[in-house]
Amino acid sequence: MSELVKVRKISTQVEEVYHEGGPVRAEPVLKGSIVAVVENPYAGRYVEDITPFMEALKPLGLKLAKQLIEALGGDAETITSYGKGAIVGEDGESEHGATWHVAGGYAMREALGKALAIVPSSKKVGHMGSRLEIPLTHKDASYVRSHFDAMEVGLGDSPRRGEILFALVMTTGGRPHARLGGLAAEDISQNDGLR
Repeated sequence: MSELVKVRKISTQVEEVYHEGGPVRAEPVLKGSIVAVVENPYAGRYVEDITPFMEALKPLGLKLAKQLIEALGGDAETITSYGKGAIVGEDGESEHGATWHVAGGYAMREALGKALAIVPSSKKVGHMGSRLEIPLTHKDASYVRSHFDAMEVGLGDSPRRGEILFALVMTTGGRPHARLGGLAAEDISQNDGLR
């Protein structure tokens, strides 16, 4: 990994969702997140060109994407939705979190093989212990209504003032009791990332 990317810790969380008050599923929907807490090389100062950090994050993005797929059972073909996000420590700016767009998004696309939809994201500047809601959509068609969801990420000791918490989220299914119609995953046909 590049000298620009100094990782303090990586944390993975997996939820097994069997129901949300309705019928119990035989197989749970798995929702997983992986976060890396990284030193912010631009904390406390304005730097015009921050693209070197964006480029340097690419190997970390791919490592995290592969680790999250493993945590969710190891089969990329079972992953149906995804999202990404960043919490920038107090001495940084939201643009520092935006360096994750390329590194996190393209890493998931590469690790999953086929993923046509835009990777939804959120970012903010926050204090230590901040939480972030990361939106989720179907990886191949953003209009698949059953997969509109979110997952909360965060760590109690992160990000410190000079750090950034970068996150990826993936699931093996949509909401457990989705029943509001719209485009169904099995009806994706246009292969345009939307429908």
